[in-house]
Amino acid sequence: MLKEQKVFKRPEEGRDSVWFQDNSAQVNLKYIKEVNDFAILPIGAIEQHSAHCPTGMDSFNAIGLAEKVAEKSGATVLPCPMYGGHPYMHMGMPCTIPLNYETNIALLHDIIAGAANAGFNKFLILSAHGQDSSMYTAVHKLGMEGYFTMVSNWYDFLRDDKEVLDTFMWHADEAESSMGLSLYPDKMHMDLVFEDDGKTPAVDSYGTKLVDGKWKMAPGEASHPWQMYHFGGTFALMEKDDLPYGVIGEPSRATKEKGDKMVERVTDGFAELIKEIMTDFPVGINPLGFRNPLGFMGCSDIKYDEHHDEKGRLIK
Repeated sequence: MLKEQKVFKRPEEGRDSVWFQDNSAQVNLKYIKEVNDFAILPIGAIEQHSAHCPTGMDSFNAIGLAEKVAEKSGATVLPCPMYGGHPYMHMGMPCTIPLNYETNIALLHDIIAGAANAGFNKFLILSAHGQDSSMYTAVHKLGMEGYFTMVSNWYDFLRDDKEVLDTFMWHADEAESSMGLSLYPDKMHMDLVFEDDGKTPAVDSYGTKLVDGKWKMAPGEASHPWQMYHFGGTFALMEKDDLPYGVIGEPSRATKEKGDKMVERVTDGFAELIKEIMTDFPVGINPLGFRNPLGFMGCSDIKYDEHHDEKGRLIK
């Protein structure tokens, strides 16, 4: 016998989960229309993270953070696609499964556009895979079509700048390993050792420098003059040849306590951002004020909706 669908007594209690896929279509549609039309898309990657971290680490970090943000903000979390785009130096690395840039741009575009069909008007792509440069292209393509979309790597949003951590965030390092110990300790294996040399997979190591670090803003670092973005150039050798342990950084410094602090700060920040946007643009309002399915070709003839004036400004 079918279980009777729950009756909505109060809309804010009218869903089974913050996860879009856990609710029925009817539950999602009612919640989006009456309570909160903000969606979070967590994105990561399937990528080697040495032997002490799972290959799904980036995706697991994004999923864990997105769920906590949704619980605090009332937003809905869309299913994580798991795979992601990658920079040149990741290519050929065993156990890293990259998407082509065009594939990843199309994937992100289609997920957001499809979710908007359910009534979502505001989107945050929450990334835990820092080198996914194609996500920025996807956001601007979506912007031309009238989808209000933001994208942020959690560590650049946090800007810890060594407040919680002893080092900046790189790869399978202090930051990522600490977050893993906080969010999914059962998947972390800090005590394993490599059979050939007896070293732990949490060994501290860095790649070969091609440009001095003073010219690059490290992930999570507060910027200063004369710095390029850390992924703004071909600054690294191919990882398959240069990283014997698959680590960039110092995972030996990782602790659950550091992870807990980062998770709390990131969650609070994103939740506050979402709440502010929902206050400024309540349910049913698209902050951009238009839909333009023609994209680039239709931008010269945009027509704004009834909530906005002829210049696209929200009518108070």
